[in-house]
Amino acid sequence: MKEFKEFISKGNVLDMAVGLIMATYFGAIVKSLVNDILMPPLGKLLGGVDFSQLKIVIQSAVTESAAGAGDGSAEVAINYGIFINSIITFIIVAFAIFMVVKAYNRMKDGMTKEEAAAAPAAPPAPSKEEVLLTEIRDLLAKK
Repeated sequence: MKEFKEFISKGNVLDMAVGLIMATYFGAIVKSLVNDILMPPLGKLLGGVDFSQLKIVIQSAVTESAAGAGDGSAEVAINYGIFINSIITFIIVAFAIFMVVKAYNRMKDGMTKEEAAAAPAAPPAPSKEEVLLTEIRDLLAKK
């Protein structure tokens, strides 16, 4: 119990909880962006396709008639349009996380983009000829 108390009282747990909550709502925003903003114009460009309605029906729904015929079973379908929406959502979230991590790493290193560009580049390594000439010079100096 003592170990658990120490674990819970660390600041990292609170940071992780806040990050999880933020990620959940960020995911909801991105899902809305894909479903409500990106996919309708894309579907229109592709001839009025509504991606959320794309599916392969394996078994059509059977409704009960007034006479009681039919079993009222639901439709069985593979909803590949919703899957396409999920893939696009994942790509957007992955790119956003990549950008956040990239910015965080740059901030952690203490350099901005301008500072990194202004930093002098490391001198190039000597060429093979220079290394060979240095070895020859050192050998001649020993004699």
